[in-house]
Amino acid sequence: MAEKDRRGAAVGDLERRIGHRFEDRELLEQALTHASVGDGAKAKVRDNEVLEFIGDRVLGLLAAEALAERFPKAKEGELAPRLNALVSRETCARVAKAADLGPALRLSASSSKIGGRETESILAGACEALMAALYQDGGLELARKVFLDLWSEEFDRAAQGRPRDPKTALQEWAQSKGRPLPSYRVLDRTGPDHAPEFTVEVSVKDVDPAIAKGKSRQEAEKAAAKALLERVQGD
Repeated sequence: MAEKDRRGAAVGDLERRIGHRFEDRELLEQALTHASVGDGAKAKVRDNEVLEFIGDRVLGLLAAEALAERFPKAKEGELAPRLNALVSRETCARVAKAADLGPALRLSASSSKIGGRETESILAGACEALMAALYQDGGLELARKVFLDLWSEEFDRAAQGRPRDPKTALQEWAQSKGRPLPSYRVLDRTGPDHAPEFTVEVSVKDVDPAIAKGKSRQEAEKAAAKALLERVQGD
């Protein structure tokens, strides 16, 4: 089967999996198109970066709404880390893998060759873009239905305890020591727009800073926070 035919079949499988056939086929195609497709293209390619931006907000609303319903007696401080965990890049990538989103993606030949269909940042971005496309094609109720289905296991994780990402954990450690909140600084940004690499430094008063890299500023900040936290907790 040709690559185009394989991808077409994967898109059809994805629609059956989420239970919605898109009325706006161009919108679905945009949600599944990575920015690398536009590299060197003569015509402007509609990639999924704007939909990713919208999808992040859609997910935030749906996750906040669902958490408030599931944990009606919880305080904001208890809900916030759960929400952060539910909409994190790691979670979105995990959901995308479970939905088998990778084969349906439209990538450049080079990105596909180096394993882009399994890359966390690409999968997470496409997952957010897909949620935005569902919202635009079928409304909030459709987006909510798909969200509750695809994120069902992630809500089980959230119910098991109070999840904390490294930045939250480092902040709580600093506060427990009576120190100011951690500060983050971008030291460098390299690579093309569709595949950047950030180098970030995190510092806490009276502690040597930690430096880490990531494919987004948020990812690099989390990696730096984790490195610093592991060091101070190991002392």
